[in-house]
Amino acid sequence: MFAAILGFIVAFSFILFQVPIATALGLVGFTGYALQSGLTPALSMVATLTRESTLAYSLIVLPLFVLMGDLIAGAGISQDLFRAAQALIGRRRGGLAMATVLACGAFGAPCGSSVATAATMAKVTIPPMRSHGYADSLSAAAVAAGGTLGILIPPSIIMVIYGVATQTHIGMLYAAGMIPGLIATIGYMLAVKWSVWRNPSLAPVAEKLEKQNVWELTKALWPVVLIFAIVMGGLYGGFFTSIEAAGVGAAASMAFAIAKHDMTWQKIYDILVDTAKTSTMMFAIILGASLFGEFINLTGVHEGLLKLVQHNSLPPFGIILVIIVIYLLLGSVLESLSMILLTVPIFFPVIKQLGYDPVWFGILIVMVVEVGLIHPPIGINLYVIRSMMPEIPMMSIVKGVIPFIVSDLLRILLIAAVPAVVMWLPNLLFKTTGG
Repeated sequence: MFAAILGFIVAFSFILFQVPIATALGLVGFTGYALQSGLTPALSMVATLTRESTLAYSLIVLPLFVLMGDLIAGAGISQDLFRAAQALIGRRRGGLAMATVLACGAFGAPCGSSVATAATMAKVTIPPMRSHGYADSLSAAAVAAGGTLGILIPPSIIMVIYGVATQTHIGMLYAAGMIPGLIATIGYMLAVKWSVWRNPSLAPVAEKLEKQNVWELTKALWPVVLIFAIVMGGLYGGFFTSIEAAGVGAAASMAFAIAKHDMTWQKIYDILVDTAKTSTMMFAIILGASLFGEFINLTGVHEGLLKLVQHNSLPPFGIILVIIVIYLLLGSVLESLSMILLTVPIFFPVIKQLGYDPVWFGILIVMVVEVGLIHPPIGINLYVIRSMMPEIPMMSIVKGVIPFIVSDLLRILLIAAVPAVVMWLPNLLFKTTGG
């Protein structure tokens, strides 16, 4: 137990001092394993895990979904999404901020990355909101919070990593994220409404927007809708697996990108290179996390936690609440991927022992991690917005995002107390398809 705690602290410290996640986890995992069992077994473990981390068939889904998101982002679909959402609800008080949340959710679904969604949509949405009299605090907060939808609405890279790490069905994870993603989107829009009701100066009384042809705007979105329908429909209809769905999505996105008149071959080349870099980084992180996980398993810390749970008077729901609080505390100093890779090897066996569904727990983790993306002092999405719009004070962004954090916490409590909200759709789809 002491060795695991020490290893966790060392890895945590490395990450805080900006050592790359893969290096921090891999170094601590290898060193701890070698000290526990010897150098030769540790080297053998590294060789085995390296082969499994690079040649595992299930991991093909990662670069394919990354490529799909990069192609859609590079095709300039973000502007179309915002204009369509603006035409639909932009005339209401706070409507442009709500349109931003909708556009972030729609863009984050195929993009799969919260940071990429926040960075892209900040450039697209904040200038128009400024021009219509919106306060920077509300505009920046809507983008920062809306960007977190990218890891909840499928296809989600974080869900893939959780699924691979825990051997949980990725298709069921994707299905389980849909209803919480819808609840999150509605909750963020209500946070906007509450903010402008409490402080009307955040948004103009009447937004003077030009009349736009909603049909013409929504027609521009058909490629993304079609890609999403093919990928998700084929996956849940039983026509292909999650890996095949990723391949179909990437191929359809490539065809869409090439068909765009402003998408040059140089841009496509740059997208492919960026995808390769991102995928390489993810594979390195998975390898580092695997090494760290082997060390944690060797220490037997999960068995100690199980005994602690068995001899503890707390009910299972009380233990879940403790885990949520731990994640919220970690979210104030760590980014999402670090949290999941550091904690899943410890908490996952406990969750299984308590009888909770791994799919439900995966969605719960993703939602708590979402809060970490907008939770001070780290809140990576806050810093992304700040880097995109350096003239906006950080304190303005932090104050603006508080109602969105409250919305997140209420949703987390709902999902923790009523797992059926998460499990209804995956049970329905995969019971029907025999998955």
